[in-house]
Amino acid sequence: MMALASVPPVRMAQDGPSLSELMTALPVATLVVRPDNRIADANVRAETLLNMARSAIVGSDVTRTIRMAEMGARFDIWHSNKPIAAYDVKVHAGRTAEMEVDLMIAPVVDHDGWRIVSIHAQSQARKIGHRGTAGGARSAMGAAAILAHEIKNPLSGIRGAAQLLEPGNGGRDAALTQLICNEVDRIAALIDRMQDFSTERKLECRPGNIYPLIDRAANIASAGFAKNVKIIKRYDPSLPFAVINDDALVQVMINLLKNAAEALEHVERPRIRVETAFRHGVSVVVGDGKGSAVLPIEILVIDNGPGVPEHILDHLFNPFITGKRDGQGLGLALVDKLVRDMNGFVQYARDQEAGESTFRILLPMGMG
Repeated sequence: MMALASVPPVRMAQDGPSLSELMTALPVATLVVRPDNRIADANVRAETLLNMARSAIVGSDVTRTIRMAEMGARFDIWHSNKPIAAYDVKVHAGRTAEMEVDLMIAPVVDHDGWRIVSIHAQSQARKIGHRGTAGGARSAMGAAAILAHEIKNPLSGIRGAAQLLEPGNGGRDAALTQLICNEVDRIAALIDRMQDFSTERKLECRPGNIYPLIDRAANIASAGFAKNVKIIKRYDPSLPFAVINDDALVQVMINLLKNAAEALEHVERPRIRVETAFRHGVSVVVGDGKGSAVLPIEILVIDNGPGVPEHILDHLFNPFITGKRDGQGLGLALVDKLVRDMNGFVQYARDQEAGESTFRILLPMGMG
C-alpha cells in the first residue's frame, strides 16, 4: 500500500488546539490536497458532503473525488499554484448527485503544491454579485424591455396633452398640468433605467486608465448629491490599465457613490473613501469550460454609514431590492450587471468594528 506524505506541520501554542481539532471544528467541508492531487486530510463536514468515510477520502485523487461538470476548467483549478475562487460550479462530489457549489482553493505557504480546498454547497455567488443570467432571468428581462417600450409610447402623448391643457382656463390648472408633466418625466426616467438593466448588448471593453473615470464620477458626486460629504481618494499610482468600458465604469462609480452618499444622510461626519490596489493571485472561474480569469484591479468605495439592512443582504444586487423608503432598487442591480459585462465582479462587506461598509470591484488587467 502506498504511503502518504504527512500533512505540512502547523505550529500551535502549547495550550492551543491541534491541527486535527481545528479541521474538525471548521464549519465548511475542507480538504488538504497534496502536490500530486491526492487528498491528505478531510474534516467531518467533508465526509457529510461527499457521503464518504474519511478513510475512503484520504488518499483518493481530488479530481476524481470532486468531478467537474465543466471539464475544460478542471486543469485551471487543480493544477494552479494561485488562490482560486470558483463560484456556481457544477460538480459530482463523492457519492452525491451533481450539485452546484463554490470552491475556494488556497495554496499552503512555504509548501509548494499543497492546497486547502473548501467546498460551499450553498452558493455564495449571489452575495458577491458574481451571478450569471439564467434562462428565466433572460425571459424576464426580455419581457421588461417589451413592457418598457409599450409604456413609453403613450407617455409622450400624455405629456403633450397636458401641455396643451396648460394655457386653458386662465392658467388655473397650471399646477395640475405641471404635476402631470413631472410625473410623466419621472416614470420615463425610471423606464430608461429599467431598459439599461434589461439590455443584453455586449459592452465594448478595451484597456484603459481607470483614474480619469473615477475622478469624473467623484467630481459629479461632489458637485451634486454628495456635496456635503468628504470624498477621500487613495490611489495606487503604479496600477496598470484595466479592461473596461469607459461609460460603464463612470456609471458604476456614480451609482456606488450615490448609494454611499444616501447612506450617510444622518451621519454626523460623513465620509467616503475611494481606494485602488493591485491584488496578486485573485482568480475566478469564468464557467462554460473557459477556465479561470485573473482579476487583479481592485476599486473600493467605503463609507462610514450604518450599512445594508440584514434582511436584504442575500438579495442586495437583485433589481427592485432596496432598504431606502424612496428607493427604486435599480442602482446596485445596474452596478452588478455593468461590472459583470466588463468580466469583473462586485461584492459588499461590512466591517462592524470600524463601522464601515465597502463595495469592492475586481476587474481584469489590460495592457497599456
